[in-house]
Amino acid sequence: MVKKDFSHIKGVMFDLDGVFYIGDSTIEGSLETIERLRKSGLPFRFTTNTTTKSRATLLTKLNRLGLPIKANEVFSAPEVAIRYLRKQGSPSCFLCLNDDLMQDFSEFTHTDQSPDFVVIGDINDGWHYDLLNKMFRMIIGGAEIIALHKGRYWHEPDGLYLDIGAFVAGLEYTTSKQAMIIGKPSAAFFHLVAEDMGIPPQQVMMVGDDVVSDVGGAQKAGLSGVLVKTGKYRDELVQKSGVTPDAVIDSVASLPDLLPIENL
Repeated sequence: MVKKDFSHIKGVMFDLDGVFYIGDSTIEGSLETIERLRKSGLPFRFTTNTTTKSRATLLTKLNRLGLPIKANEVFSAPEVAIRYLRKQGSPSCFLCLNDDLMQDFSEFTHTDQSPDFVVIGDINDGWHYDLLNKMFRMIIGGAEIIALHKGRYWHEPDGLYLDIGAFVAGLEYTTSKQAMIIGKPSAAFFHLVAEDMGIPPQQVMMVGDDVVSDVGGAQKAGLSGVLVKTGKYRDELVQKSGVTPDAVIDSVASLPDLLPIENL
């Protein structure tokens, strides 16, 4: 474990998938870390770019895994996107989302006829040329792009999988439009969560398994970034990333050793 002085840290953000669990199994020591932090009184929040599950489904999974996480402690990219769309009045949207997540966006008009926004999330193996070409035509026709995140890859127990960032980047390139990235590594996302804790970003630590979205994104937003060697962590990918974490730890179980809290 690489150690550094984190005496200035007053709050912590965590990624979920790959940090506290992989698939349907919790990572050893993750429950104990939450319990120790809660006992200490140190504020913390959980952040996720997961767009394969509705909010209700995600919370059900966390409860099933026995993770002592409260609903108001979880900030997801879809939830922040919904907040943004509400501020736009009553926009029409083409929703490239899976069926479970579609229910969270049910308040918005879903259309493929000149929508105001094309909203892109995870649809697993639902990607195909006709869908991409359809979105391409809507975007060059005037629709703005909202990407719930721009992840490069994600992790399952059997290995890494290509993430939606590849499709978002392709649409940006072909339409000459930049997507609004809602989730990590968006600085606005990190700042929103820090604001919820009432702590300046400079006094917040982000802990995640994605060296680019979690660590690099947090650092650009003014936070400290700590990388865990679980989930999607791969040493060769870290070396190529150009990101230098403020600390690297074996797992979230080691986190309390970094924090400036006496009663941990």
